[in-house]
Amino acid sequence: MKNTQLLLALVILTSTNLIAQFGKDPILNIQNEDKKPINFGYYLGFNQYDFQFEYKNDIGQDILVEKSFGFNVGVLGELRLNEFLDVRFEPGLLYTSRNLGFPGFTSQNDAIREVRSTYIRFPLLLKVSTKRFNNIKPFVIGGVYTAINLGAKEDSLEDNSSGEFRMTKNVYGYELGFGIDFYTEFFKFTPSIRGVFALNDELVRDEDPNSPWTGNIEGMRTRGIFINFTFE
Repeated sequence: MKNTQLLLALVILTSTNLIAQFGKDPILNIQNEDKKPINFGYYLGFNQYDFQFEYKNDIGQDILVEKSFGFNVGVLGELRLNEFLDVRFEPGLLYTSRNLGFPGFTSQNDAIREVRSTYIRFPLLLKVSTKRFNNIKPFVIGGVYTAINLGAKEDSLEDNSSGEFRMTKNVYGYELGFGIDFYTEFFKFTPSIRGVFALNDELVRDEDPNSPWTGNIEGMRTRGIFINFTFE
């Protein structure tokens, strides 16, 4: 309930601020905010992670992914290059959960694998902004990241035959997104949407090369979406 109230308050604040920008002669808030060469802040938000599978053979039945919402939190450091370009480092912690449904099984214990992941992420991003319009400034953002999956179970001696789904501990990829900076009276508030795309194969295969769980998988990579709220 408290999280819902907080989100509602942020939406109302954002909407009120946006409407005010189109009034006559709006007051410009924190005018020196973007003149600092180095800036710091923090963010929180939520995510929804998926998997993209590539198969060795087309067997007609794909692995099903049941997605859920997770959360992310972190800090940021920003280096201003010029009026429109900023380099950002956004280390953070992310939690997400996915259920995988494997075809061909009659037992739920064999067909379902729950994948809980806690990532420590290290994104290095380039933020490209437009010119500030009153108290708002749209932008696009993108870059690369590396992450450590604390729930990967990469070194486990058990595999899916014992109910253990294993993934690689180290992940790397890229992310792209867009957002709007809102300059309030006391701080800069930024909602943004990001797409996340892993580049490396994250699957640790079972010992049996003909495993009904991993034998037909050529590659498995994370796909996800973030909605972040940043405060600077």
